Amino acid sequence: MPSVGSRALALLCFAVLASARRLDPRRPLSGYDRTAPEALIFVLAGQSNMAGNGGVNGGPWDGVVPPQCRPSSSILRLDARLHWEVAREPLHADIDVNMSCGVGPGMPFAHALLTSSLLPRHPPPTIGLVPCAIGGTSIQEWARGTPLYGSLVRRATAAAAAGRLAAVLWYQGESDTVVRADAEAYRGRMKRLIRDLRADLFSPELPLIQVALASGEGNFTEVVRHAQKGIKLPNVACVDGKGLPLEADHVHLTTEAQVKLGKMLAKAYLKLTATAD
Repeated sequence: MPSVGSRALALLCFAVLASARRLDPRRPLSGYDRTAPEALIFVLAGQSNMAGNGGVNGGPWDGVVPPQCRPSSSILRLDARLHWEVAREPLHADIDVNMSCGVGPGMPFAHALLTSSLLPRHPPPTIGLVPCAIGGTSIQEWARGTPLYGSLVRRATAAAAAGRLAAVLWYQGESDTVVRADAEAYRGRMKRLIRDLRADLFSPELPLIQVALASGEGNFTEVVRHAQKGIKLPNVACVDGKGLPLEADHVHLTTEAQVKLGKMLAKAYLKLTATAD
């Protein structure tokens, strides 16, 4: 029978190993401290303004990281290999590989949640971000049966094994402002996408927060914005991006605007979930 001293040493070794595992960002969130609040998982989907172009002006990202976007041990991201790691800008660097990615709304969103008095803070929850956005994509390219839709569902399902799938953050539609028929069809296509995602993720009340466009690639931006603001489904909220500062291309949000948008999305999520409760 082991002595008291050997048992104490074994318990000490176990505690050290457990602590090391909790600090290892490559482990699934389910491997972290089970006494902490349940991990909250957020899917980031849409096109380039969700992927993040803040600090990108037709070239490489300028590398400027505002305080609201800095890494935190409480904010993780699911990388392209479905591994968890400490989240750092640009969140979509290994997802939207055909463009230069910069600052997006994901990190300021997560930081705003962590500093909110409406979430448990001692200890703070772990926020898991799941980047899925791809620049230049129309809503039809996200319909059920497409590669983008399949990738989103696959990544969200993998992430949900590590915590609670809390919401989808959606910023898309600039590509649907070019052709009037696409703009006029946007509302129906978006509603169908929401229903399909909820069914395929086995989450019939999954919250979705979308951004009403701040800009567009064509002449029918207001048509798409009207469609976005007119979607009336349970647990769906809309934040209005109109008026947020744009880069020189007049399409992509600046770093400053992305920080503000992240806070707006966090406020909308907290209000939506408080209402649902």
